Amino acid sequence: MIKRSHLCGFVLGLMFLSTPILDSCCRAEKLSGLDQRINNLTKDCVADIIDQFDLLLTSGRLTMSHLFDTFYIPIPNTSPQKFHTQYDRLTDGILQPILDRCLEQDKRLVFVVAVDRNGYLPTHNSKYSQPLTGDGDHDTKWNRTKRIFNDRTGLAAARNKEPYLLQHYSRDTGEVMTDLSVPIFIKGQHWGALRAGYQKE
Repeated sequence: MIKRSHLCGFVLGLMFLSTPILDSCCRAEKLSGLDQRINNLTKDCVADIIDQFDLLLTSGRLTMSHLFDTFYIPIPNTSPQKFHTQYDRLTDGILQPILDRCLEQDKRLVFVVAVDRNGYLPTHNSKYSQPLTGDGDHDTKWNRTKRIFNDRTGLAAARNKEPYLLQHYSRDTGEVMTDLSVPIFIKGQHWGALRAGYQKE
């Protein structure tokens, strides 16, 4: 028997798979010097992520069906809602060090994350994965992991297949951000993207 929460996760997966992308935010923009530096950092980070996923797949610790899992299981008593998948606990240990190393490469970077095609963020940087406190404002700023960022900017970044996508938006914490994303392909299949958020001033 499927639990109600599991059914909710399944329905969410179907909804996000059918969500259209707004083409107006997907036009390529010329990169400045800083943008190009971030672009180079993200490409290096993506290469490391792909290497780790390949190792996990080769070793049998991960399967392609697990990695492309969109059966999002709601985590109880979380707001904004958080979700588990079949692989997010594994990526907490594998991806977080890679993402943190990239984040440390430039002080203007605010976050560096990997999201799937629906904007699901299984593992955030350490600084944004602090324990939940019950304080909504604090948790929104400092526990941003395992959420689905399917706003216009987030979904465009997640589903873009071009070499990069540069966007500008207001983050839900108030900052005006530049978002540069690079697609992640695993064994020829588009898994999602690496998103780097930064401020130019």
